[in-house]
Amino acid sequence: MEKDKVFAQKKDKVQPFSFNREVARVFDDMLERSVPLYREGVRCQARMARRFYRENSRIYDLGCSHGNLGFLIMEQFGDSPFAMTAVDNSLPMIEKYRSRLEASGALGKIDLVCAGMEDIGVTNASVVIINLTLQFLDLKKRTGMIQEIYDGLLPGGILLLTEKIALPPGVINDLVLDEYRQFKLDNGYSELEISQKRDALEKVLVPETADAHLQRLTRAGFARTDIWLKWHNFASFIAVK
Repeated sequence: MEKDKVFAQKKDKVQPFSFNREVARVFDDMLERSVPLYREGVRCQARMARRFYRENSRIYDLGCSHGNLGFLIMEQFGDSPFAMTAVDNSLPMIEKYRSRLEASGALGKIDLVCAGMEDIGVTNASVVIINLTLQFLDLKKRTGMIQEIYDGLLPGGILLLTEKIALPPGVINDLVLDEYRQFKLDNGYSELEISQKRDALEKVLVPETADAHLQRLTRAGFARTDIWLKWHNFASFIAVK
């Protein structure tokens, strides 16, 4: 695993964060050191995808990056057939995903699409998964995106959504931000790396409160919603149609 040093050197001007080739190359290390409970979360999602998948339907992974979840889902299904579409608007991520599938002899098992998740259309789905991706979508488009997913899900289908969340200003928010900063320091990031990445993500990653997500899911029509995993300012939601 190549070590993430994207923000290790002092930059004269920090550019807005993008999922370019440099990021794609070190993305596994970036995930492990930046996203609490990442591995546990995607393993559980893969098991839930297997549980809720219905024959002749489709799984959608919207914001699939380079395929960690897809490989876990393939592992869950084994030799059992399933249909899955993996979508990401970063060509370097899709290219890396395709290379991984080819190297493992699994090319063709998952349909890869390089596009924005709001552009592909969700139909005949039993499982839709969005990991840390809705937060990059324009705020004005998020309600429509969730509604499209609801409309494209079969009855009994699920949406699994993981997001970095915002908290109201105050003592709890201060505690959460300090804990997250310490998490990254404990994982080997420097104060410079933390600061420069925060600057790069400003206005690119726009988090919302957990309540805002739950209210949007309910307004879309989901019958049951819950937070099934939470670590301070990261939350994983489940919504059942």
